[in-house]
Amino acid sequence: MPNLTETLWWWHLADRVVGRTEWCTAPPDAFPASVTVRGTKNPDVAAVVDLAPDLVIANEEENRPLDVDRLRDAGVPVWVTRVRTLADASTSLSRLAAVLGVPGAERDVTDALARVHATRPQGGLQRAFVPIWRGLPPGEGRDDETWMAVGPATIAADVLAAAGFTVWPDAPGERYPTVGLDAVLAADLDVVLLTDEPYAFGPADAADLPRHRVRAIDGTGLFWWGPRTASTVADLRRLTRHLGRRRRRPEGRSRSTG
Repeated sequence: MPNLTETLWWWHLADRVVGRTEWCTAPPDAFPASVTVRGTKNPDVAAVVDLAPDLVIANEEENRPLDVDRLRDAGVPVWVTRVRTLADASTSLSRLAAVLGVPGAERDVTDALARVHATRPQGGLQRAFVPIWRGLPPGEGRDDETWMAVGPATIAADVLAAAGFTVWPDAPGERYPTVGLDAVLAADLDVVLLTDEPYAFGPADAADLPRHRVRAIDGTGLFWWGPRTASTVADLRRLTRHLGRRRRRPEGRSRSTG
């Protein structure tokens, strides 16, 4: 997982990483002792076994249970992270640091996560649609395109909540709900947040959403929980304040005076 290898680098453990996925590219050239073992969804299990690692660090969202089982069946210990909230992230990183024998290394990250959690807004959240993919086939009985979005049961939704956003569609318990483009266009939204990860949204996608305010945000900051999270929340809070000022502008006031 890219965020987990980046976390190991942050903890000065890059020289211990013997294998990583082809997506684990940050920071560039930070893992001189490692080899790539394909992607998160199609790892070369045999290559991982041949590396004889003391531990494989995986994630329930990106890594397949089949590959985890194959590694464990081959005698390779696998640590599977399960993170849905900022509190989960803090706990997971603390436990991982202890497992790796570097207690205390996580404190700068977990303390920052705790501060973010403690200062989150308690009300007045702005409603945001945060797609992660588009181009899915229409749903039954529809002829419009289907988009996949961040749902409330995800770490990304909790990061956004800490910054002052609530995600739409309202789908309690869902992680990545799908919704038709017509429904998106008709929704009562404060903003659409387009990321560059995992789908590289751009100006052409924004043009398909003419009824809504659209802002581009850093997808790695949103989804790579760990060292990036606290600064991502700070950036998103500045965006929240800016959008709030725009929303409260008196009738007829021009943008240049806002």
